[in-house]
Formats: sequence, C-alpha cells, structure tokens
Amino acid sequence: MANHSQLGFQDASSPIMEELVEFHDHALMVALAICSLVLYLLALMLMEKLSSNTVDAQEVELIWTILPAIVLILLALPSLQILYMMDEINEPDLTLKAIGHQWYWTYEYTDFEDLTFDSYMIPTTELPPGHFRLLEVDHRVVIPMESPIRIIVTAGDVLHSWAVPTLGVKTDAIPGRLNQTSFITTRPGIFYGQCSEICGANHSYMPIVVESTPLTHFESWSSLLSS
Repeated sequence: MANHSQLGFQDASSPIMEELVEFHDHALMVALAICSLVLYLLALMLMEKLSSNTVDAQEVELIWTILPAIVLILLALPSLQILYMMDEINEPDLTLKAIGHQWYWTYEYTDFEDLTFDSYMIPTTELPPGHFRLLEVDHRVVIPMESPIRIIVTAGDVLHSWAVPTLGVKTDAIPGRLNQTSFITTRPGIFYGQCSEICGANHSYMPIVVESTPLTHFESWSSLLSS
C-alpha cells in the first residue's frame, strides 16, 4: 500500500500493473526529452543575436512536422497494447462477482455453490492494533495466487467503482449493468483499495481488501467458509 510522502506508484502485484508502470516511465522519458529540447531552444534564442534574415528552411519544417508524429507513435503503440491486454480475458480459473452498495461490498464466488458474503469496513473503535484505519474490512476477498481471476462488477443502488491500485484494476459498478475485468496476482500478500466513485456521504468508508494466497490455502479457506 502507499506510504506517506510517496511520489511514485505502489509496487506492482500483477502483470498489467507492471506494464502500466513501465509505460508511465516511458512516457515520462519522452516528456523529459521534449522539455529539454524546448528549454535548449529557448536558451539558444535568448543568448544568440537576433537576425532578420529570412532563409528557406524546408528541412527544418520537415523535421518539426515528422518528429511530433514519431513521438505520438512511440506513445500510442504501447498504450494500445496495454488497452488490449486489459480487455483480454482468457479462461479464468475463478470468477468473482462484486456488488457495490451504500456503503459496503457483496462478493459472490460463482464457481462455488454457496459462497457469498458482505464486506464492511471495520470501525476505528473496533480496529485491532497494527491494522490500517479506514482500510480494514471484516471479510477479505481471498483469491489464489498466480491464477487468472475474472471479476464481474455491478451495483445495487448508485454508481460505485471497484479499484485496487497495486493490481492495476479499476472498474465502474453501474446499477443494471455488468462490467468485467481480469487480473493475476504475482505474489502473495494483502492489497488494499477503495471505492473510486463518489457514491454518497460515506463514500470513503467502503474499502476493498484482496488477500492473495497459495492455492492450497485458498482451497482450505473456501471449504471452511462454504461448509
């Protein structure tokens, strides 16, 4: 999760988030190169003597026409690749349905016969020592590590948004509509998120906690909860 005074992204815990971080760094380097070139040209104009000579500069015009097009291509190609990767869902090992309510989440494991629960934020007065305020819930979403997970997101009342930054997932929950996305966790851990759509007075009190565990632990947890 994020730390105080953190300037960068959280550590990536899924392949999609790793790609997003790499694209962010790539775009920043392109922006840095453009800013450096513009700053150099501005400094050159300030230091050089002004000249009123008009010269036919077709080569310069050709360069400042083609160069921006090349820059846009360098940004567009990896961006489109990531967009297609985020929309691609191939034979998930587990399907999870998340339903947003004011102000809690309901989760349904559709591959199991009767595995459904509500996830509420733990009030500050009941929070165990060492846990995070406004981020801990009474029932976490437990998923198997290194397995393709499909999540179907909807809402029962108003607009919500199911978002976990370290997984690179953010999907709107819209009443009467099913949105879906997928992710794979690359390491075990506990990943925190929050509703990212202003949904009312207690919008900031419906956190999301995803716990990634080995497959054997997930099987034990699911059999215990469904029994």
